[in-house]
Amino acid sequence: MASKSEVDSSKFKGTTFTLGSRQSELAQIQTNIVIQKLAEKFPIYTFETKFNETEGDKNQSQALFLLGGKALWTKGLEELLANKQVDMLVHSLKDVPTDLPEGFKIGAILEREECVDSLVMKKGSPYKMLEDMPAGSRIGTSSVRRAAQVKNYLQNHHKDLEMVFKDVRGNLNTRLKKLDATGVDDAFDALILARAGLVRLGWSDRATQDLAPPVLYYAVSQGALAVEIRSDASQELSELCEALTHQSTQWKCLAERAMLRRLEGGCSVPVGVNTTLTNVEQGEERLRSGELILKSAVLEITGCVTSLDGEQQFVRTIEGKVTNGGEAENLGTQLGEILLNTEAGQILKQIKADRASRAKEAMTVETAAKTS
Repeated sequence: MASKSEVDSSKFKGTTFTLGSRQSELAQIQTNIVIQKLAEKFPIYTFETKFNETEGDKNQSQALFLLGGKALWTKGLEELLANKQVDMLVHSLKDVPTDLPEGFKIGAILEREECVDSLVMKKGSPYKMLEDMPAGSRIGTSSVRRAAQVKNYLQNHHKDLEMVFKDVRGNLNTRLKKLDATGVDDAFDALILARAGLVRLGWSDRATQDLAPPVLYYAVSQGALAVEIRSDASQELSELCEALTHQSTQWKCLAERAMLRRLEGGCSVPVGVNTTLTNVEQGEERLRSGELILKSAVLEITGCVTSLDGEQQFVRTIEGKVTNGGEAENLGTQLGEILLNTEAGQILKQIKADRASRAKEAMTVETAAKTS
């Protein structure tokens, strides 16, 4: 008799599945990571790829909140999924909106890569650590979360070490080229980047210092890959996703995304997290995954909200026993509610109002330019 991990799939023999993602080198590497895992578990299937440029890839000059936030990285790809030009989409989960459009769902969350942020110095720099850099050093990051939290850390621990934070957009290849540029294009002394991307590209040696919590709380779902599918996905697609899902990563990310959803935050708000699972109780082997089922665990989640100038920071932690993804989400929602009821809620409210005002101004300028 076949074991649970050897269920007969001969009726699907010859099926080809197409995975879609962005065109960047990192996105293609991540898609191939998913394909490799699928091919190992489902050798009778064929897997193909389709890579498209998204709006976020095209526009690298305007602030993300003016362009529509996280949907910039997913909307164009979701059109391919809706039209059945692809069967699955591979995303960095931190780039996926906490509320998906109707007709789509997260089918799988893969095992998380290292989720910390790392300091990357310009080639030839004599410095390794943030604390060693001279005042006035130019740090590139497109993340308001990173800039706000590092400002807060410096203000509290190195008061006379004021850094200049400069926006830097583009994929990792582009950002590293901008960092290492010399002459008239010399604009940065260091970057702060997600270590997961550096690892997947084979560039982890460029990181000189990990900025782990409590110095820098990482982005919601940072380091995790997700597979997005249609809500009416077929049985075999659901099987593929079940085999890919890493349950402990899934529970952590569901809690983090629920917290962010309650805070009504996106990629342009200074919200960070740190999540752990302890006292894990495991059960029988899951179908096809080769893992043991998580029966229960104690999930601890810390949420951090920082003002844009770094002067205020509010950190709250809660924990609870969870036995499924829904309970993990509930815990994240509770933390979001707690943060909203502190001054963190006022910080986010002020940021939201400021962004709305700036977006309105930008629209007025754009309209005037079109009619002139």
